[in-house]
Amino acid sequence: MKRIVIDKDSKGTIAVYWAVSLVLAALAVLFIHPLWLLIPILVFLAVFAFFVLWFHRVPDREIPEGDETLVTSVADGKIVVVERAYEGEYFKEDRIQVSIYMNFFDVHTNFWPMTGEVSYYKYHPGKYLLAFLPKSSEKNEHSSTTIRNSHGEVFFKQIAGTFARRIVCYSKEGMKVDRGRQCGIIKFGSRIDIFLPLDAEILVKEDELTVAGVTKIARLK
Repeated sequence: MKRIVIDKDSKGTIAVYWAVSLVLAALAVLFIHPLWLLIPILVFLAVFAFFVLWFHRVPDREIPEGDETLVTSVADGKIVVVERAYEGEYFKEDRIQVSIYMNFFDVHTNFWPMTGEVSYYKYHPGKYLLAFLPKSSEKNEHSSTTIRNSHGEVFFKQIAGTFARRIVCYSKEGMKVDRGRQCGIIKFGSRIDIFLPLDAEILVKEDELTVAGVTKIARLK
């Protein structure tokens, strides 16, 4: 059985949630005496503590083989947008936008979508609108990254949702990255927007479920 690997930037978050769960469990034992009420509360707190640990895991994935033209999913989730759209932050022109919505129960560890070099990174503070709303892409807290290689550039955003109050991104301009390696984590429900060249071969469609680092999103020319 493989051991559970926990995201290195989430151990403090897990510790806080576990401490709160332990305090609530102790208070329940002290002040709630009917077993029919106490036991369900303790079970709920134990399940919640395990869920917090499971949510922040880094899954071990079989990364598909491919050259630098292959773009894979940044996140686990559901594809909610595949369309031509104007990208106004970096390219300032039309691109193919592929958006992935992560619900509360999806793994929120994120992975580099392609092999190359980080050519752009910027963090944007913002609001916490529901992540599946189109305007969340611009108004919510998000981080923006562009990866470049000899076949082109891919720009993606890690976007916070209503319950996602912290984005961790490893991007630094000039760093070399490998497709399928961890690039960060978004804590609780959120969204990823990926912007691809207009001539890219898109390999997914709306409503398709994605697996981070595994699902093939596109091929660059």
